[in-house]
Amino acid sequence: MSMIESNVYIDAKIPSMEAGPASVDKIEWVKLSLLFLPLAAPISDAKVLTGRQKPMTEIAFVFAEIRTRDGHEGIGFGYSKRAGGRGMFEHAKEIAPNLLGEDPNDIAKIFNKLLWAGASMGRSGMAVQAVAPFDVALWDLKAKRAGLPLAKLLGAHRDSVQCYNTSGGFLSTPLDKVLENVESSRASGIGGIKIKVGQPDTAIDYARVKAVREKLGEGFPLMVDANQQWDRVTAQRFCRKLEEFDLTWIEEPLDCQDHEGHAALSASLDTAIATGEMLTSFEEHARFIGVKAADFVQPDAPRVGGITPFLQIMNLASFNGLKLAPHFAMEIHLHLSAAYPTEPWLEHFEWLEPLFNERLELRDGRMWVPNRPGLGFSLSEQAVAWTVATETFGTRP
Repeated sequence: MSMIESNVYIDAKIPSMEAGPASVDKIEWVKLSLLFLPLAAPISDAKVLTGRQKPMTEIAFVFAEIRTRDGHEGIGFGYSKRAGGRGMFEHAKEIAPNLLGEDPNDIAKIFNKLLWAGASMGRSGMAVQAVAPFDVALWDLKAKRAGLPLAKLLGAHRDSVQCYNTSGGFLSTPLDKVLENVESSRASGIGGIKIKVGQPDTAIDYARVKAVREKLGEGFPLMVDANQQWDRVTAQRFCRKLEEFDLTWIEEPLDCQDHEGHAALSASLDTAIATGEMLTSFEEHARFIGVKAADFVQPDAPRVGGITPFLQIMNLASFNGLKLAPHFAMEIHLHLSAAYPTEPWLEHFEWLEPLFNERLELRDGRMWVPNRPGLGFSLSEQAVAWTVATETFGTRP
């Protein structure tokens, strides 16, 4: 033993920190899968009623499975509602070889490498969304290697997140059925209800919101979502009318690219404005946040390119004092929401449950972070049955 001046004894046999190679592992195998999840019934929101889109009947998913030389593995996904799934799969196939030989720990480096591999197609939209399955899989792998749920790896602020339901309130659902869905959602332990608005006749929207508020009673969190339906004048007038219902937020009242319009609307209303689900990069979110275009930011990790850019958006939103309510994909966003400094909201969709062997726990108005390592899910036999194409790269360890 040796002694230093402070009379603290240290063991001279302990080796010093020595310089050396930092890399500890490398990616040797990647698998991509394209599958289509059928919906039980066609789904319509305001964009369907105005002829912009057709009813949604299925969702395309691109899954990435990654394995390393040392036996670590991760799984991630991206998705497309309506067109784009096959294109995303093909773009992901083109950039996938760039992962081979990389250290899976270097997630930010790999994200940039994949982004620039397809940069001639742009750095937003499908080119970014095709990166998401790989990025999510790498974060899943990293958390699994640490033996921690992803939320704990990131540094959780809470073990559960308040959760609201959307799937029961689409415009294609008759009002009496919406009210039944509200009742069953509350019975299941949901903490908030969101319904769609954006009818060509705003009087119909008003009647539906009024009926749901009366069903819920005062104080229970209620949100509405216009899916980019209104122009600025209609939004200003109707959003003021909706303020009597004490809404938690009004979502996407304007076109998702209308920064100034959202900012003006947000500044003029007592009710919070929420938007961001259709933005497909950190840069697009940064522009929105920069002009104070919303009170709630609603990034979607698969749409912005994965968890790496999502964390950038989280940091910027927190710095600007904004609230967080990620869009869709609760299997991913539960972990990210748990790591946000201020209390966020999580969007509940049961649609994805057939894809996975595991289930999330909904209780007392909140979704609870599972204690399983990583994201905590694995693909089910049903997911394999819905798969229409696969591609592998490298050699399976």
